[in-house]
Amino acid sequence: MIAKDHLIIFDTTLRDGEQSPGASMTRDEKVRIAKALERMRVDVIEAGFPIASPGDFEAVKAVAEAIRDSRVCGLARALDPDIDRAGEALAGAAAGRIHTFIATSPIHMQKKLRMSPDEVLAQAVRAVQRARRYTDDVEFSPEDAGRSEIDFLCRVLEAVIDAGARTVNIPDTVGYNIPDQFGSLIQTLRERIPNADQAIFSVHCHNDLGLAVANSLAAVRNGARQVECTINGLGERAGNAALEEIVMTVRTRQDLFDCETRLDTTQIMNCSRLVSGITGFAVQPNKAVVGANAFAHESGIHQDGVLKNRETYEIMRAEDVGWNANRMVLGKHSGRNAFRTRLQELGIVMASEEDLNAAFSRFKDLADKKHEIFDEDLQALVTDTTLDAANERVKLISLRVCSETGETPCAELVLAFDGEERGGSARGGGPVDATFKAIESIVTSGTELKLYSVNAITSGTDAQGEVTVRLERGGRIVNGQGADTDIVIASAKAYLNACNKILQPVERAHPQQGHV
Repeated sequence: MIAKDHLIIFDTTLRDGEQSPGASMTRDEKVRIAKALERMRVDVIEAGFPIASPGDFEAVKAVAEAIRDSRVCGLARALDPDIDRAGEALAGAAAGRIHTFIATSPIHMQKKLRMSPDEVLAQAVRAVQRARRYTDDVEFSPEDAGRSEIDFLCRVLEAVIDAGARTVNIPDTVGYNIPDQFGSLIQTLRERIPNADQAIFSVHCHNDLGLAVANSLAAVRNGARQVECTINGLGERAGNAALEEIVMTVRTRQDLFDCETRLDTTQIMNCSRLVSGITGFAVQPNKAVVGANAFAHESGIHQDGVLKNRETYEIMRAEDVGWNANRMVLGKHSGRNAFRTRLQELGIVMASEEDLNAAFSRFKDLADKKHEIFDEDLQALVTDTTLDAANERVKLISLRVCSETGETPCAELVLAFDGEERGGSARGGGPVDATFKAIESIVTSGTELKLYSVNAITSGTDAQGEVTVRLERGGRIVNGQGADTDIVIASAKAYLNACNKILQPVERAHPQQGHV
């Protein structure tokens, strides 16, 4: 057999995925996701944009120090301070990469950068040369390559490869391209650039027209050997190419692809649930690979076919992406060791023994309400515990809600606000509305509710409800999450989690600054 090329999977969930409004992650949350990506054997993890803020710098630094088996990458504009900051953040990495970029399309150079093509070219080369002071692994991206002039794009890429860039990434920054066009672009660049064989060609596609995965795969078919993608397709605007779709397409259609990934695909579902839980961005049921209905068969004809031979209607096995794998059910008789072991198997490592004890206490409380506790419950439980740890200013002490036919629902609650217990009450259009108004009567956050969504974590009437609340104030957007078997309590937790975020000083610039 002829050995196939290695397709490098570059995950940018922690950087580009975080650019989704409300999806900002804390340092510890980034480390949790990075460790899950490492277990999945992702090749490169883009941890963030170190120059954006002290918070982002610390997050990249923490990921770099925690990850040993994947390469950790930091993003930097083609500016000396950006590159130096990225080099500093990655100093503790077992394997680090600096990813620097500058726009090359006429509209970006003229309207945004206000630089001439020659100035852009010179700055790109200087950036790569400076990044090489910190690491031999430098990646360069010509932002908005999908709308750049081909002659200039070839000039820039040839120059940065000469300067030492070992990966050149071609971004479809605004999701403008279509598969035939984008695949042809990759082929043309590889044919026309004299030193193309000295660098790996990468692609980074956005999903504005729903073509991010298709464009990425067209590029792979034309010689790209790195794909930049995110878990669940998370990302700004319509998102990025979904990692799980890229990986499973290449694996399923090995008759068409002369490359393969090294990923442990059984970890896909665990990563998907973790990212969804931390960011509050729920996965739609009909989402490919990781959606709840991805392997469900309703039609009688389909069911009959699958029972006779699963390949009649299934082109991949649910177990291969983590469905039904590692389905250990815990209950109220499960001990602390079983709880800890299952968390470790899910890749969840508590920061301290105190955090583990707090999570185990929550587990026991949940077990009294729910007969069986599944992996999804544990993910939500740990996320909820972590959220509470961060809730320094406002905490829920008690909540009482009354809702009956013909009467206006009312809510009474007690909060601990800066260590002082305060009571409040309100009426509303429903029990959740009344609860939110009661909270506001105490907190007065001055926010506008932008999103309220509820998802059942597992099946059954005793399932936990996972609530996401999105609040906006003065252009700042935050997400809050909460989980409980009582949906009103889950809603209160989510709203308070969002309030605590909005009440905290802004510790980091929005990562939208890093736009590739």
